[in-house]
Order: sequence, then C-alpha cells, then structure tokens
Amino acid sequence: MSEAITRSATTSPDLLTSLEPLLREWLPRQRWFAGKGRPVTDFSLVAATELLPVTTQLGLYHLLVRAHQPALQGLGDCYQLLIGAREALPPRLAPALIGHVDRGPLTGRTVYDALYDARPAEVLLEAMRTRARIGALRFDRHGDGDDKGTAGDNGESEIPAGLVARVVTAEQSNSSIIYGDTFILKLLRRVVPGVNPDLELPLALAREGCPRVPAPVAWIHTDATGTTDPDAELNAEDSYVLGVLQPFVRGAADGWELALRELAKGEDFSAEARALGRATAEVHLALARALPTVTLGHAQLRPLVDGMIDRLDAAVQTVPALHPYASGLRSAYEALADLAAEGRTWTAQRIHGDLHLGQCLRSPSGEWSLIDFEGEPSKPLAERRLPQPPARDIAGMLRSFDYAAHSLHPRPPGWAALCRAAYCAGYAETAGRDPRTDPVLLRAYETDKAVYEVVYEARHRPDWLPVPMSAVQRLAAPG
Repeated sequence: MSEAITRSATTSPDLLTSLEPLLREWLPRQRWFAGKGRPVTDFSLVAATELLPVTTQLGLYHLLVRAHQPALQGLGDCYQLLIGAREALPPRLAPALIGHVDRGPLTGRTVYDALYDARPAEVLLEAMRTRARIGALRFDRHGDGDDKGTAGDNGESEIPAGLVARVVTAEQSNSSIIYGDTFILKLLRRVVPGVNPDLELPLALAREGCPRVPAPVAWIHTDATGTTDPDAELNAEDSYVLGVLQPFVRGAADGWELALRELAKGEDFSAEARALGRATAEVHLALARALPTVTLGHAQLRPLVDGMIDRLDAAVQTVPALHPYASGLRSAYEALADLAAEGRTWTAQRIHGDLHLGQCLRSPSGEWSLIDFEGEPSKPLAERRLPQPPARDIAGMLRSFDYAAHSLHPRPPGWAALCRAAYCAGYAETAGRDPRTDPVLLRAYETDKAVYEVVYEARHRPDWLPVPMSAVQRLAAPG
C-alpha cells in the first residue's frame, strides 16, 4: 500500500503533528516496539481513519504510523495504533495514557491506547460483524462469498452483537482482545505489507478441516489498489493484514504455564508432551496437503546451511562465550551439507515457524491447539513464508522443554529428556516418522535455534544465558 495513496485518509493532516511529541516518548516504551535502544527521530503517516468522531466523550482514530530510526536500515517499521481521545481520562484507563495534546486538532484532549477501553474495542468487533469498510480499512469474515473456512456461508449471528471486550494485559509482541469469552482478536502491532502467515495458514488449515488450529472468523486488512476482490486484497503485496478474530478456547491452559505448574508439583509431563507431538504432526500433515511442498537437494540446502553458519559467526562475535564451541557447532551444519552432497534429499513445506510451548493451548477436554502462525516477527515476511523442513518446528519445541526444565531450581533430572522423547514419539504416532530417525537434520536445526537463543539472552535476559549455553555444550560435542 503506497503511502501517497493512503495519506488521503479521513482525518486532519495535522493529526500526526499533534501526536508526534507524545508518540516519541510513549512508543519506544511498549513491549511490542521492535526498535528498542535506538532513538525515534521522525514519524510519517501511512494511513489514518477516524472510527468515532471527536465528541465531548470520546474520539477514536486508527493509525498506521512509520517510526524512523536512523540507526536502522530501510524506511523504518510501521505500527498499528488505535488512539482514543477524551477530555479527561478515567482512573481505570490510567495505564493506557499516552499524553495530553497541546497543539493541532486534538488540543486540550487526553489521548490513550484505546485497546484498553471496552467501547473502542467493541467498535472493531461491530465493524467485523457488519463487514464494514471505513476509509482504508476493510473488515471481512466468513460469508463474504469466499471459501476460506469450513463453516460455510455463516449468517450475521456468527458474531453476536454486544459482546463485552477486555484486553489481554500479559506482555506480548502484539495485542489481544477477548470478547465475552467467545472470540479473541489478535491485533498485529508492527505490520508489513504482503501475505501474512498468521491469517494465510489458519485459513488453509480451516479448508483442510484441521481441528488443531482455531479457524479465523473475521479479519481486518487494508484496501489494495481499490479492488473489491477479497482474495486479491489478502494476497496483494501492497496490502496490510492488521488483525485476526478467532474462537476463544475457554478455560484453555497455555502450554508454557501448564508445564511450569506440573514441574512445580513434581508431576510428569510426558503424556502431555506426547499428545502435543501428535497435534504438531496433524498440523504439519494438513499444511502439506493444503499448500505446495518442495524437495531440498544439495543445491537448495547449501544456502540454508550457509545461512546457519553466517548466523553462528555473527553470534560468536556478539557473545564471546560461544567461541570455544564454534567448531563443534559448525560441524552440525556441515554434517547436514555433507549428507546433501551425497544425494540425500528432504521435503520442505509451510510450517508454524516459531513453535514453542507458549504457542500451544490445551483445552479443558485435553485437546491441544497451535496458535500464532506469524513466524519470527524479526525476519522478513518473504522468509517467513518459505517452505522449510518440519524439523525446524520440532527443534523449537525440543528447546522449549529444555527452557521449562531450567526454570525450576534445582532442575529436575531427566524431565526435559523425557518430554523431548515423548514429544517425538507422539509425532511419530501421527506422522508415521520419528524425527529422531533423521538426527543430522534435527541437530542442525536445534543448533541454529540454540545459537539464536544465546544471542537473545545475552542481549535481553543475561540471567537466562546458561539455559541455551548448556544446550550449546551438548550440541557441540562430537557424536
């Protein structure tokens, strides 16, 4: 979506000017702001839409704003903001405060993150329920003449009116709103143009009837070049996917929190890990049916291995503690390249891309679901949409069990190993193939993940650095 087109939105051109001093202070403090540690020097307006006109009570604006940071290459990241404007902010909204405006069309008003306010959040749900089109925003859902789900041509009753909204206050890289324990809306904060896997993959899985991923009920995106074809808009490289509404799994337990609770009680988690392995395999099989797969031979695998080696070399420069293990870690990658040079091939397909215990939900009935198919947000969208070996997802889960075990002191001996083995066994029960029967591939992807973790922890959570470093020691060892 070109900035020149969308700048002609339904708000005053002075709006961003009035908000800029406040956003400069507020935006970098948000959990989902990607450019931390680097000053924001300027903002530009990508799109602006007035959702509620400013009255004595409340005004509501939807903004796509690009934050310019000279320390970063490129145009700067684009963020989705829902800005509320009131004469005075009630105490319950104090945590959402952005600031008080002293210039421009909102002079004298207090502005705040409107997702924390039930009324603005309900405006979004009503727009999806009625398939609204407001300015550059388009709100779509099942029943728009598409075939994007298994629910068929759903009537207006699929999204009831009047559901009460509440924001999820846990720290996330995006924002989520729950509507009456019936739906959950994930709003992407840092947005990029193009096909977003967080909508693309759940829609594909819904077509396959895969029950392990909640099917999208509705979604928010931007117009693309004036087309009225929903498929064209969702697939357009100049359109933004902004949010996805899915059924809320009432009473579900987050996989990470569940594992920590069982650990604290001294309970075995291997049965859950086995069930989670089966669920992962179901999703992988459904994705392989729904979307194209490719064969990776030597020519295709060598660039993947080179990328792993480049990431390792950069990590060693960033975290000197890796240096003694660099040769052993590199051998994990070269062993994979050697197999490919001998003629070995692998199948690559669309995968989750950022799988760990926190991306899994267990329902009260014991069924596991996988959520958040956005992939690693720090990676370019095109890279996140590439077919990859399922071993990458599996390696992410194996590392997650290791992290869970290290969260308890003293660490329970053998807990992570039991979970890892049970997860792989469960995967084999459904997929017909145990990931451990391809140890070279699995070791390479687990090594790549552990190296990434070392850099992340060194930068953000030094106290956690021993967790991936213990994996590095194991993975670098001969044999």
